[in-house]
Amino acid sequence: MITLEKITKTYESGKVSVAALRGIDMTISEGDFIVVKGPSGSGKSTLLNIMGLLDSPTSGRVLLEGRQVTYDDFDLLAGVRSRTISFIFQLFNLNPVLSLEENVMVPLMIRSDIKRAEKLRRVAEWVEKVGLASHRHHKPDELSGGQRQRVAIARAMVTNPRLVIADEPTANLDSRTTESILALMQDLNREKGTAFVFATHDPVLQKYAKTTHTVKDGSLDS
Repeated sequence: MITLEKITKTYESGKVSVAALRGIDMTISEGDFIVVKGPSGSGKSTLLNIMGLLDSPTSGRVLLEGRQVTYDDFDLLAGVRSRTISFIFQLFNLNPVLSLEENVMVPLMIRSDIKRAEKLRRVAEWVEKVGLASHRHHKPDELSGGQRQRVAIARAMVTNPRLVIADEPTANLDSRTTESILALMQDLNREKGTAFVFATHDPVLQKYAKTTHTVKDGSLDS
């Protein structure tokens, strides 16, 4: 699905260059359940952003279905992401003026290939699955941190993505909710082949992983 070949990423800060990634090789295939771990500042988030086509590498190649990704057509790239990849961000990225239901609907709004009735069905299904049906009209500032995280998870899953990329997705969840959400993801992984890649320090999530990679100083160890 996604292949990273010799990926580097360097950030310029004044006269100083900071190497965030140093020659990363990695492949994500259908049915993968991958955990990426490592200390803060090791390059995990940068790796996820490049893997998810949110950022471009300084050098190296990103392949999607065997074809090299180019970054000169933003609209085309956004369309590819909307049909293939979903994200669960550590800071939620919810729209504060929209209700819970409307936030979950956001990634479906640009999908002209899905009928409105199906969009509404999916939103209701995932709001129920994350246990927030009774809060569906609430705004984000009326929800706890854990509830906002569950909204972010529902929003990511509602498009039926082939790949879900998550940065510390269980950081704001209690242990019971963590287990129930991970069980849902594991079912999708087994039944539909949905691939998951998590950056996390959570040992509970790590026990679900089929593969674990460690990022240290911008390099990847399996």
